Amino acid sequence: MRSMIWISRLSVLRWLAALLCAALLWPAAQAQDAKTLRIGFQKYGTLTIVRALGDLDKRLAAQGITVKWTEFPAGPQLLEGLNVGSIDFGTVGEAPPVFAQAAGAALVYVGNEPPSPTSEAILVPKDSPIKRVADLKGKKVALNKGSNVHYLLLRQLERAGVPYADVNVAYLTPADARAAFERGSVDAWVIWDPFQAAAEKQLGARVLADGTGVVKNYQFFLAARPYQQAHPEVIQTVLEEIRKGDLWARDHRAEAVALLQPVLGLDKAVVELAAERLAYGVQPITREVLLEQQQVADAFHALKLIPKPLNVFDAAPSGLK
Repeated sequence: MRSMIWISRLSVLRWLAALLCAALLWPAAQAQDAKTLRIGFQKYGTLTIVRALGDLDKRLAAQGITVKWTEFPAGPQLLEGLNVGSIDFGTVGEAPPVFAQAAGAALVYVGNEPPSPTSEAILVPKDSPIKRVADLKGKKVALNKGSNVHYLLLRQLERAGVPYADVNVAYLTPADARAAFERGSVDAWVIWDPFQAAAEKQLGARVLADGTGVVKNYQFFLAARPYQQAHPEVIQTVLEEIRKGDLWARDHRAEAVALLQPVLGLDKAVVELAAERLAYGVQPITREVLLEQQQVADAFHALKLIPKPLNVFDAAPSGLK
C-alpha cells in the first residue's frame, strides 16, 4: 500500500513538474508562434487562389512572419489539424466546425463567403435508374463524414421523406469515393467542387440534387482561438488578402482558371465549371449565419452523429457572444 501511495505521489510530482515546465516555456512558444502562421487549405477554393497569388506570403514576410501551407483532403481532417495544434487557420464548409466543436476544438469563426448551394451535389452515374432523392432509400451513398455534403444529404433526405437510417451511408474520402463511384460500388456520391465538376465532365455523372433551396453551403474561415486571441492583427491581414483574392478571381475569371488549373491538375473545362459555381467575397460573421449553423448542429445531434447538444455561439467572435 505504501509503495502504491509513493508511486501515486511520484506521478503527481512528475505531472506538476511537467506543468511547471510548460508554463516556463509558454512565453517562448508564443514568441515562436508569432513568427509562423500555419494555414490549412483544401484542393480548391479561395485559399488556393490566395496561395497561388503569393501576396499574403509577401505581406506577412515583411512583418517577419512565415506562412506554412498544409493541404488537407477535406474539412474534417483540416479541423482535426486545428484541434491538435498543427495549423492556426483554415477554411471549411458548414458541417466540419460542428463536429470539431463537439470534439472540443478551441476554434473561432472569423468570416464566411456567400452561399454557394450549387457547389455541392448528390451525383449518380449517367445511366442510373435513380431519378429522385426518394429513390436513394435502401441504396449505398458515399460521402466524407462530417463534411458539408453530410448535411446536404441529411436535408435532402428529410425533404424527400426518407429516414436517414434507411440509406446505407459509406464514409469515404473524396479519392476513395471517386474510385468506388467509378467501380459501381456505390449508388450515389455526395461531393463538392472541384471533385463534383470533375465527375460531371469526366464521368458524365448526373446531378440528382444540389443544395438549391435546401442548404446555403457557406464556406467558413476559422482560426484556432488561442492564435486569434494572441495575434488578431495577423488574422485581419489574412482576411484582407482573402478578400482581395476573391475580388480578383471574380473580376478575372479566365486568369483565375489559368492560375488554378496547374495547381489542381484538372482539365480547363472542369476548373471553369467549378469556378462558375464558386461564391466570391468574404463577409464578417453575423448572428444570422451562426443561427443557421446552430440548425446544422441540432440536426446532427438529433441523429446522434454528435454526442451532446452544442452551442455554436461558444465558437463565435467575442462581439457576437
